[in-house]
Amino acid sequence: MTNENVEIKPETRNHKGFFIQEAAYKLMGIDDSGWALICIDDAVCHYVDPDNLQAPNETGGSFE
Repeated sequence: MTNENVEIKPETRNHKGFFIQEAAYKLMGIDDSGWALICIDDAVCHYVDPDNLQAPNETGGSFE
């Protein structure tokens, strides 16, 4: 697991299609099906498309 700090692009949706809160997240890892697991804390986590991640304080571009 990586535990790197990431932010999400505006209007990012989780794997269920719901919009998620724009905030600072920790990237926990990317699973075999291609979804990135990001968490705010131990209780709030989301699976998102890795293309919707970006490094903190970065404008545009994706997290790689």
